Amino acid sequence: MRILLVRLGSLGDVVHGLPVAAALRAALPDAVLDWLVDARYLPLLDLVPVLDGRIAVSPSAKGFLAAVGALRRRRYDVAFDLQGLWKSAVLARASGAPRVVGFSREHLREPGARIFYTEAGTPPSGGHVIAKNLSLLAALGIDAPPGAARFPIAVPESAVADAVRRRLGLGAGAPFALVNPGAAWPNKRWPPERFGRLAAALAERHGLRSAITWGPGDEALAAAVAAASEGAAVVAPPTSIADLLALSGAARLVVSGDTGPLHLAAALGTPVVALFGPTDAARNGPWAREDVTVSRFEECGCRWRRRCTRPTPCLQEIGDEEVLRAVERRLASGPARG
Repeated sequence: MRILLVRLGSLGDVVHGLPVAAALRAALPDAVLDWLVDARYLPLLDLVPVLDGRIAVSPSAKGFLAAVGALRRRRYDVAFDLQGLWKSAVLARASGAPRVVGFSREHLREPGARIFYTEAGTPPSGGHVIAKNLSLLAALGIDAPPGAARFPIAVPESAVADAVRRRLGLGAGAPFALVNPGAAWPNKRWPPERFGRLAAALAERHGLRSAITWGPGDEALAAAVAAASEGAAVVAPPTSIADLLALSGAARLVVSGDTGPLHLAAALGTPVVALFGPTDAARNGPWAREDVTVSRFEECGCRWRRRCTRPTPCLQEIGDEEVLRAVERRLASGPARG
C-alpha cells in the first residue's frame, strides 16, 4: 500500500501530525509512507525516520504544479488530508489516489474542502488536535489511541547546546533553560520585559541561566528579553530546525507561547511551561501530563485572532508570579512520561 499524508504547515501543526505517521508505520510496516509539506518545514520531516518520502511544495504556481507531478508519479492508494484547507484538499485529490480521506465539514477550517474527499471522518468532539488527526486512521481500520501517541523524531548531533553553554559561562553538560518569546501571531506574545524578569527569577530561584531562542525577524525581540534579564540570559545563536531540536533536547526547561518551538520541545519530552491566550491549550497545547499551561483562553475576547482588538491583550494579564509557580510545578514533576 502507498499512503500520502498532507499537512503543509505550520511547524507546530506538522509536529501534531507526526503521531499519525508513527501509527501508520506501526500498523502497516511494509507500506510506502510519504508526506507532502510546505518547503519551509521539510527539514523537520527529514528527521522523521518512519517516512519513506517527503514531497515539498513551494508557494507559487510552478511549485504547485511540480508537486502535483511528483505526487502523481508515486501512484498512491490513499491520501489523508490532515489540514482541511482548500489547498491541502486539492493537492490530496490531485495526487491521483482513489481514496482521499479528510474531516467532515463541521471539522474543517474551510468547509468547502469537503468536496475533494471520497471519505470523511468525524472526530470526537473537543479534545486535542492530535486525537483529531489520529481518528482519520479508522478509514484503514487502524485503532490509534491518543494516549499512545508517539513523535518519531531523530534528534541530530549539533554543537549548538555547547555553544549556548559557553555563552552562558556554563561547563559541559550543565543545565540551562530556553525562553522563546516570539510567535507568528502578535496576539500570542507575552511581553519581552516579563520574559526577561522570568529569566532573572529562574537564575535566582532555580540556578538556571537561560538562552533566548528566536526565528527570522525576531533577533531584536530576543535581545530585549536578554536586556531585561539582569544578566541571567543570553541571545541564542541562529538555529535551523535541526539545531533547535538539539537545543531543546538538551534544555532542562522550555518556556514559550503557542508556537512551533514550544511544540518541538514538547514532542521531545523536554519539560515545558506554555503560555496561551487566544488559542485553546486543550486543542493545541503540550501533550504530556506533566507539562504545565498557563492560559487565558476562557477569558479571551479575541479568540483565534492574530491581533487583539482590546486595549490589553489577554496574554498580558498573565503575571510573573503565576508563570513562576507554573515553572516550579513543572520542575518538580520530573521528565515527561507521555
